[in-house]
Amino acid sequence: MKLQFTKMHSLGNDFIVIDDRASLLKNLRGLATKLCNRRFGIGADQMLLLRLSGKADYKMRILNADGSEVEMCGNGIRCLGKYIWDKEGERRKAKGEKDKIRQLSIETLGGIKYLRKIGELIEVDMGEPVFDPGEIPVKISQGARGKGRGAIINYPLKVKDKTFRITCVSMGNPHAVIIVNDAGSVRLERYGPLIERHKLFPKRTNVEFVQVMDKRNIKMRVWERGAGETTACGTGASASGVASVLLGLADRKVTVHLPGGKLRIHWSEKDNRVFMTGDAVRVFEGVVEI
Repeated sequence: MKLQFTKMHSLGNDFIVIDDRASLLKNLRGLATKLCNRRFGIGADQMLLLRLSGKADYKMRILNADGSEVEMCGNGIRCLGKYIWDKEGERRKAKGEKDKIRQLSIETLGGIKYLRKIGELIEVDMGEPVFDPGEIPVKISQGARGKGRGAIINYPLKVKDKTFRITCVSMGNPHAVIIVNDAGSVRLERYGPLIERHKLFPKRTNVEFVQVMDKRNIKMRVWERGAGETTACGTGASASGVASVLLGLADRKVTVHLPGGKLRIHWSEKDNRVFMTGDAVRVFEGVVEI
């Protein structure tokens, strides 16, 4: 079977995007591991499937390079949004119609997300951050939580020879945010997978190491659940911005500096929603035999 795909990325966090609105694809775990392999496949951090939705304009399914399915991906949903807008624009142009810029709603396992264009960038309404341990999820007792909003703040987590202070947030998927003096010196390949798979996290977790530069700028490195170290993570940047505010280290509008570039995060005081703004790039299109 020949399968059409589009390779996309945001800040170097790369994706294989496939239009599967006919829901023809089976064995998604095996397909994702095959196509995302950087030596024997196309190569990507995740595979994104465009599907039909009964609740929103479209639906997105997200599979990691290891085949596991996840609830939400901030960079991925911006890439899917650009994919949809580009295809819609091409269709309208072919019919001689004017391209109509509009908002999109996309259903994910982490809820419905809303996208809009801001020039060449795309803003995503990520929804409200979740702090309840049972919803993130984190296996931790009520008495063990830190102070503030019932959240897990600066909780001491011992991993091998080190103790990390984690602040836990869900942005549709779980995150453990750790403030460090120097994000560049963290041995991410050693501690990332150990924290990701720690027994505290029944569904595993994404791990962010954050260095505060000033109130409006933070630097972040991420170990993504099921993908390993990536150059950027949209939900991770959102969670890091929220955690930095909770800890009194950053303003509600903050620029997150990642190895692949920058994301703008705004945790609105008005409605408690998090807005993430960044780019999305179409790299190439192709056909692969599966």
